Order: sequence, then structure tokens, then C-alpha cells
Amino acid sequence: MKRTALIVAGGSGTRFGAAVPKQFVDLCGFPVLMRTMARFLLSAVCDEFIVVLPSDQFGLWQELCRKHNFNIPHQLVAGGDTRFQSVKNGLAAMEMASGDLVAVHDGVRPLVLSSDIAKAYDEAAEHGSAVPMAQFPYSDSLRQLHSDGTTTPIDRGSLRVVLTPQVFDAVALREAYEVPFDPRFTDDATVFEAAGHTIHPVEGNLDNLKITRMEDLARAEIILQRQEAEDHARHDAAAEAAYQEMVGDHFAHDIFNLPRFDQDADTRP
Repeated sequence: MKRTALIVAGGSGTRFGAAVPKQFVDLCGFPVLMRTMARFLLSAVCDEFIVVLPSDQFGLWQELCRKHNFNIPHQLVAGGDTRFQSVKNGLAAMEMASGDLVAVHDGVRPLVLSSDIAKAYDEAAEHGSAVPMAQFPYSDSLRQLHSDGTTTPIDRGSLRVVLTPQVFDAVALREAYEVPFDPRFTDDATVFEAAGHTIHPVEGNLDNLKITRMEDLARAEIILQRQEAEDHARHDAAAEAAYQEMVGDHFAHDIFNLPRFDQDADTRP
């Protein structure tokens, strides 16, 4: 069974207000998209990466990879005019067989926990899908506005925020995407469900922030610094060595603020 990470970063990011698209904005020293991909690598369950970007951003991305010594192997796929089309393009580029899994993840969600990624793949292997959801985070009262101008209250306790990565049987998801776009398709789960499949919910984490506005970046920095401190506290030398081999010494140490050890030393502090 092959497990693919399909990272979708097909937007132009014009609403973000930065000089570069939001997936390339610096987050504590590295582009957001690199940090996102690194979380999947650290999950130790991904067999391949497919990254969907606008074709006119390929050159900038490759330049950033050289600048940061970012060596995670991945296939670039040109995105479409909509997220739906971008995911569809990514699925079309995949070689897949029965039983393979694909995790579709927003490229601007760099704070997803590696443990949550691994859990989602495992749940999808058992249930055919795994869609992370978190408790609705607001305490305000909610009402639904109807076409006649009346409103009715909504039970906050029944609401869930839907996150990514959303993991599916790869063949079934590609078949589900063989339809025209429909405004109901707000994410991959709605496409999968419209094809007659059942969505299996898994517990998500609200720290898994989607960076869509400039103010999200400041919040992401705070969350990332906390996560880095926790990663450092449970630092594992063998895991770091494997990670280093994949992405290079500079990136392996700096992206998670890990200590630099003497290469000639027999022991580590």
C-alpha cells in the first residue's frame, strides 16, 4: 500500500497582501510550504509527495529549494483555476493501485502534527477515509439566516471545523473527482461524499491553522515556537539522522531549531 501526500498550494495569494504568494511567505526562517512538507516527512508514513502549484510559480519554488537546501523528493504538478481543479490535476498525475491512500492537504497548513498525519493514514486504511474535525472554537450564539429573512438558532455543540489532511482510498477519490465542479464541493470530503462514500471523522487539532491572512502569520509563529520547544524536549537522535539524510544538514537542524552536534563526536549531549 502506497501512501501519497498531495500538497495543494495552487492559489495566487493575492488577498494575503505580501510580496510573494502565501505558501512562500517566511515562517520563522523558512517558507510556509517547506514547513508543511517537513511535517509529512517527520510522520514517517509518506511514500511520495506531489506538490500542486501554479505553473508560473515553479521557478520561484525551485529557487527557494536551492536557497534552503531543501531536498525532499517531490513531483510538481500545475494547478488549475480552482482548488477543485488543482486537486483533480494532482490526482491525475498519480500512479495508484487498489489499496493506495492519498492525503490531500492545504499547503498553507504548516502546523499540522506529524502524529495526526500518521493517525489519519491509519484510520483511512481501516475505514476508506479519514477527515479531521475539531470542536467549533467560538462561544458566541449562532443563528441561521433563511431566505425569507427569518432566523433560527444553531446548536454550537453539534458544529465541527473541518481541517486537512483529508485521507482517502486513492482510487475512489480519483473516481469521485471525475465530475464537473459543483459549488457544494467545499473540500475533498464533500466530493468524496457526493460520490456515495461515507466520511469517517477523526479528531483534529485547532493548532492546525490555515494561513490565509497576514494576522494568521503572527499566530502561526507563536504556535510554531511552542511546537518546536516540545519537539526539542523529546529530541530523538536516530530520527534526526534519518531526517537529515532526506533534507540536508542545514534544513534538518534549522527548521525545527534543533541543536547542531559535533559530527566527529561519539556521543551526543
